[in-house]
Amino acid sequence: MTGTATRFLHLVRHAEASADGSGLTDAGRRQATLLGERLKDIPFAAVHHGPLPRAEQTARLIGDQLKDVPLHVSDVAGDYVPHMPARDEPPEESADFYLRFLADASEEERRHGPALARRALELFTGPVEGEEDRHELVVTHNFLVAWLVRDAMHAPKWRWLGLNHANAALTVIRYAPGRPAAVLVANDMRHLPAELRWTGFPPEMHV
Repeated sequence: MTGTATRFLHLVRHAEASADGSGLTDAGRRQATLLGERLKDIPFAAVHHGPLPRAEQTARLIGDQLKDVPLHVSDVAGDYVPHMPARDEPPEESADFYLRFLADASEEERRHGPALARRALELFTGPVEGEEDRHELVVTHNFLVAWLVRDAMHAPKWRWLGLNHANAALTVIRYAPGRPAAVLVANDMRHLPAELRWTGFPPEMHV
């Protein structure tokens, strides 16, 4: 009889990227390599990554440290707006701030982002069929990490806004049968030396 096992979803925001988006900086390559060293003993079934160079290069540098783990490129792991809130969704005092933040989202993002976000929930969340627990790694962007953490916390859809993750930081969510999702690790940078931490955050938020 087929059982149901636990999924451990490891989420990573890509490492530090160059200003033109063409790839990683030297610091970003170091971040990705160090993260790969941290993850090398985890029995990943697969690594999923977005199609943009910063996510693909991060995934490949991590993958270099892993043992025969396949890498899969997917638009579902890409950079997109997962949910466009209506004016009355966020608290009144912050609604204007968030709507200004999203004002430059293109019509394509507004149409396709929510569909990709729903697909991400279908592909990456929940327990797995079988007898063995599964570990999966998704190398993506800040918005999708925030969207999946929000879902694990059963927060309203708009609440992906305001959840920030540093470059090459690690978040882990556990999906066990018959139990609510649990965020085990969030925005963890212990694998990085001090000078490589908190990139991707505004300077005033560095700690």
